[in-house]
Order: sequence, then structure tokens, then C-alpha cells
Amino acid sequence: MRSEGSSVEDSPTRSCDISDRSGLVPLVLVSLTFSFNFVHSASTLFSLLRTSRGCSPLLSCVSYNSKSALKHTHSRSLTMQSSMSLSLSLSSPLPTKANAFTHRSIRFCGLRKEALVSNLTHRHRAVPPQRIQRSRVPVSCASTSSSNGSSASVKGGFDYDLIIIGAGVGGHGAALHAVEKGLKTAIIEGDVVGGTCVNRGCVPSKALLAVSGRMRELHDEHHMKSLGLQVSTAGYDRQAVADHANNLASKIRSNLTNSMKALGVDILTGVGTIVGPQKVRYGKAGFPEQEVTARDIIIATGSTPFVPNGIEIDGKTVFTSDHALKMEWVPDWLAIVGSGYIGLEFSDVYTALGSEVTFIEALDQLMPGFDPEIGKLAQRILINPRKIDYHTGVFAKKITPAKDGKPVQIELIDAKTKEPTETIEVDAALIATGRAPFTKGLGLENINVATQRGFVPVDERMRVLDANGELVPHVYCIGDANGKLMLAHAASAQGISVVEQLTGRDHVLNHLSIPAACFTHPEISMVGLTEPQAREKGEKEGFEISVVKTSFKANTKALAENEGDGLAKMIYRPDTGEILGVHILGLHAADLIHEASNAIALGTKVQDIKFAVHAHPTLSEVLDELFKAAKLQYKCDEPPENNHPLGAIFTLFGAMRSLLFVP
Repeated sequence: MRSEGSSVEDSPTRSCDISDRSGLVPLVLVSLTFSFNFVHSASTLFSLLRTSRGCSPLLSCVSYNSKSALKHTHSRSLTMQSSMSLSLSLSSPLPTKANAFTHRSIRFCGLRKEALVSNLTHRHRAVPPQRIQRSRVPVSCASTSSSNGSSASVKGGFDYDLIIIGAGVGGHGAALHAVEKGLKTAIIEGDVVGGTCVNRGCVPSKALLAVSGRMRELHDEHHMKSLGLQVSTAGYDRQAVADHANNLASKIRSNLTNSMKALGVDILTGVGTIVGPQKVRYGKAGFPEQEVTARDIIIATGSTPFVPNGIEIDGKTVFTSDHALKMEWVPDWLAIVGSGYIGLEFSDVYTALGSEVTFIEALDQLMPGFDPEIGKLAQRILINPRKIDYHTGVFAKKITPAKDGKPVQIELIDAKTKEPTETIEVDAALIATGRAPFTKGLGLENINVATQRGFVPVDERMRVLDANGELVPHVYCIGDANGKLMLAHAASAQGISVVEQLTGRDHVLNHLSIPAACFTHPEISMVGLTEPQAREKGEKEGFEISVVKTSFKANTKALAENEGDGLAKMIYRPDTGEILGVHILGLHAADLIHEASNAIALGTKVQDIKFAVHAHPTLSEVLDELFKAAKLQYKCDEPPENNHPLGAIFTLFGAMRSLLFVP
């Protein structure tokens, strides 16, 4: 970050210079950001600058600063936030002799290109009061005495600036961002650091999936022969596989703990309960409870496996994902109740290790949360060739664990009529019917908050709402506990968004830009809307959608890996180029999705990204072909030199010169 008095020329940002004759000028300070809508407000810009007709304006650039106002030596102060704007400020003429300018320079900094037009006719200002109902001085500026959050003092007599209840991935992300912003921060955890993801979820499951992927490849004789490899029969050590998963979880848990300690986050051990406004009590059984206060509180308590009524869990023969990750045994025949992410990933693990799997799904289609076309392809690739059968449109009304020499009993009923259909017997049953928020015992009643099916109600800024729908001051909820998007990385993003608000910057997270992935072999990933969702949105809002697809069979790198099974699909608006959703099934799909995710997050249009260059040969060229295949209306699909925002800007300033420059 450059200091206020540093030279513009020291900035590493990209620039273009427009040179012209010098003169005595009123200083026009222009902060420009990219916008396709620049011309829309050109008339306003002309009217502002006509007041200087007869004088040569000096166009000067200031650098971007998201935290504070930037001041120019010869102009009024110009405030810039991370939202983009064009601001104009006129000052008195410069002294003739004191300043001799030989040219004028316009520097275009690489910021987001959406918010240019809205500020052409309005003075740039902070977020309106109705958007943020309580303002606060950033603690990083007002109350810290050192760069370490724990050693900072707190205004208002609070013990901490921020207390986070729950040290999972979401709480951890919020805590690290808070201390980086100068907030004195504590995190309360009644179990172990890392929460479900690290200890009983996405981390150990990926260790098991790494094993299953290698086993599946080694067992695929045709695949090996096509690569010229000869491999003898592969086996596995169950305990070693379990140890691999447990050791990975332990390592990541230690990393998370050490990172918080190193940055000065106070880790308070015990179950946290909100006992009043800005007050939390915590403690462990057998130890005295303690109370701490904080300016703000974040609830980040996560979720637990959801078990429907009628299902008896014994942890051995009928179990949840929490138990399955321990890999205590590999049953010959496993029923998996639910065919979402969790069920699909465990089917990949168990079939690779030799189990036969039966899916039990209440809806009429397997993988109901996926784009239907991707779901059908996944069924063809991930289910049909493997030792998997399935029952759809049925509920597991009752599941009884194995005992007294009898196998697990599963009574099925029709999902619509509720009539009994059949009873099946298996060696074990994995319950993968989703997750439920872990919010009991939080003391929400002490702040007049009523949960909705266990979820804490929040607004778009993660601010908690009370039973009357009003904001609860200084209380936020992130992650699975609010139910907006039950993914670990979504929880972390929400936590960071909250901290941004606490330190003076309004921030609303676009949940449609958050990707999701299923780590099967091959993988599935997605971001944005499915095709049915996009069509429904188009019908309501009055626009058409288009769909393009590309196959992994046309990708050189995928063919080199002998992994040509796969599809990438994009849903977009042909009239504007807006990307509505991207879905991928194929090799390393979970890594490929982020280009599309970032495009949606930044508002990048198809006409912009289709000219990006991808290394060859790489899997990313699947997306390259996808973007290039998009057909756009009007002039959206013109090359960048004809459609790039810089072209519009230079065209505009060319017209301005005829009005502003006097011979």
C-alpha cells in the first residue's frame, strides 16, 4: 500500500498515457475503473466538464485504497472504497509558474468494472445508513496497541473486540481475518479445533478417497494396459488406510491450532452459551464456568449428521459419516441411505475396497442436488459400471442394527403413498441423509432468537434476526448453523465477510459464486444455477438462456491420462453474456471449477473470458472451449479490441477533446 504522499509513478498498476499540450488548468481529478456501461452516463460527464471549456484539463490518477480516503495535493479529497466509481473534483487554477505540466496522464487501474456508472451523477459516499444500521469505528484504527490482536486494548470495557463460538473452518477463517484487521479475538471450542470438516468430514474423507482412487486405478486392468503398465493384484491394509485418514486430520487440526495461537487468538476451551447482549459464558463439565464480554459475537457452531426418525444408530452396523471415517471395518454389502455428496463419495470409497452398495433415495432421481444432465451422466459413469444398485422414490421407514446373528433390517415405504414396499437385509447401513444445525444450548433465547428447524435466522450480511425479524445488535451467525450454504469454505467466506463489516467495510457475499465439489473418481463440481433453476429464473425475469457443452474426450491432457469420460456445461444469458452456472464432471473437476467461480464472483462476462489464453495441453482447456463455444447476441461476441472497456473510454475522451480543447 502506498503512503498518501507517494508518487503515482511508483505504482505498479497498468497505465496508458494520453499526452497533449500543456496549459494553465483547473485540476480535474479522475478516478477511473473499467465499465462496459461507461457511455451510458457520458452526457453527465460532458456537462460536468463543459464548465472548464476553454481550459486544458489535467487528468491525474490516484491509487486505489480500500481503507481510507486519498487526498490529492491540489484537489479536494477523493474517497474510494472497494466498490468502483468515477469521481470528479474541480479545484482552483494552479499557479502559472509553480507548476509547469508538459503532458497529461490517465491511468486505468485494474479494479472491478461494475460500479462505474452509478457514481457519475452522485457524489461518492459511504454506505447509506439503511444498509448498515449501526456504524462503528474500525477497532483496528481506534483500539489496538500492537499488531497482535491479543495484546490490543478494547474500547468500551469489553474483554474482546470479537468472540467466536465454534473453532471449525468458519470460525478459524473469521478469527485469522479478525486479528489481521487488529481485532482482539477469542474463539470458544467445546470439542476439538477444526470442527466437523477437519475431524469428521471433508479432510479425513479426502484421505479415504485418495486411497479409493488409487485402488480403483490399479484394479482397472484395461486402463493399465492402455498405458502400457502391468500391475499384479493390489490389496490394502484396512488399519493403515484408517490411520492415513486419522493422521491427516490430526495434522490439519494441529496446523489450525498453531496458526491461531501464532497470531494471538485466545482459544477458550468449553461450551459457549450466550447469556445476554455481548456476553458469553463458557466452561467444561467439572470446571467452574467463566464469563467474557465482546463488542461483537459470531456463532459458528456447525452441524451434526441428521438421522431421520425410525433409524437406530449403533455406530457399528448402522452408522453415520462420523463413524464411517474411522474405517473400523469394510462390510461386504452396504446400504447407503441418501445419494447426495456424502453418500456418493462413500460409495466410491467402499466399492473400491470391495463392498457392494445399495442406494436408498427418497426422490425419483439419484443425486437430486446436481444438475439433472450431470446427474444422469454421473449415474452412467459412477454407478452403473460398479457394484451398485439402487432404490429410488422410497423412504427407509425403519432400520434395525444387526444383532443376535441377524443382519441389518431396512423397511422401505413408497415416498408418495407411504405404503410398504419391501424389506431388505444388508451387512451395514450408512445414513447419509444430510446434516442438522448444532445450535441447541447456545442460549439464543437470551437474545430473543427463535431458530427455524434449528437454523439461526440471518440477513444477507449474516446478522442474526430475533423472533420479530429485527436485527440483534452485535450478533452474527456463519456456516452450517445458518443454513445458507452448508459447505466449509462457504462458512469461512461468511466469517471473513462479517469481519469486513466489523472493521468498517460493507460486504455482501454472493453465494451463487461459491463452488461445490464431489470428490468421486472422476470428480463433479458446480457453481451457480442448474439448468432448470436458470430457466425458471429466466421465465420470471423475462430473459432467454443458452447452454453450451464440451467433452473431456476432446481434451488432449485428459486423453493422455486415459481419462476421457467427462463433460463441462455452461448456462448463460446470450443477450448480456452473464454466466449463470457451470457444471463439470471429469478428471480434476473440483480444481477446474474455480475459473468459472471467479468469473461469476467478479461479474465477468462470456465475451471477456472467451479471449483468455490457457496453457496447452491442460485440462483447463475444457473450460476454454466451453467459453469459446458460447454464442452471443448483438456485439457481445466481438473481439476485445472492439468491445473492451478501454476502447469505449478512449472513444469517449476523443469526443471530449473536441469540446474541451481550444485552439
